[in-house]
Amino acid sequence: MAGVVLVHGLYHRPEHFARVAADLRTSGAEVVVPELHRGSLAADTGVVQAAVDELGEPPVVLGHSYGGSVITGLRGVAHLVYLAAFVPDAAQSASGLGGTSPELQAAIVPEADGSTRLDPDRAADVLYADCPAHLAADAVRLLRAQAPGCGRGVPERQSWKRAPATYIVCSQDRAIDPRLQRRMAVRCGFVREWRTGHSPFVGRPELITGLVRELLDDAGSPHRAGAGATTTR
Repeated sequence: MAGVVLVHGLYHRPEHFARVAADLRTSGAEVVVPELHRGSLAADTGVVQAAVDELGEPPVVLGHSYGGSVITGLRGVAHLVYLAAFVPDAAQSASGLGGTSPELQAAIVPEADGSTRLDPDRAADVLYADCPAHLAADAVRLLRAQAPGCGRGVPERQSWKRAPATYIVCSQDRAIDPRLQRRMAVRCGFVREWRTGHSPFVGRPELITGLVRELLDDAGSPHRAGAGATTTR
């Protein structure tokens, strides 16, 4: 079975993907969730590329939000999954694509050292509004400060031009406008749309594990095409 690499977004940690990772591991998949926050897009991409290379065979790689910019710069992947994520083209950055919503911008609190953090009360409403309250509270507690500049980084390559890619539009997203997501989704070969907010790995992890399992099955059965249907849930 191919491995899986899960790539979190800005302000998030690998622990936000804990439920998804645990469920996939019960299926026998080797799952890696690298820690970003390395100070730049190039450094974040480098740590994820190292995780991809260590797996041996090309993995399924999922990037959430800013994590889409990270996975765009990778080599040697079997399938890319963009979860409410940025899909930059040549010379584009996440901020150049339209960046974040006004609601998320209002939640960002600048710090004296140039980093930013999210106001906990606003973050819960913007990132986890559709999640059960106790899960949203746990997710907010995990959020961390973010170094400046990552969103302005430009990937060195566009892996979605070379590898199969699926885009997941989160139609109730308050952080990245679903209309922007749909415009970016046309760059991917397959598109699905879910009736979720920005963070289904918190409130609806079974959607992610179900999709990734399909892609892992497809990797072992090249004549299957189950990942390509457009669906809304």
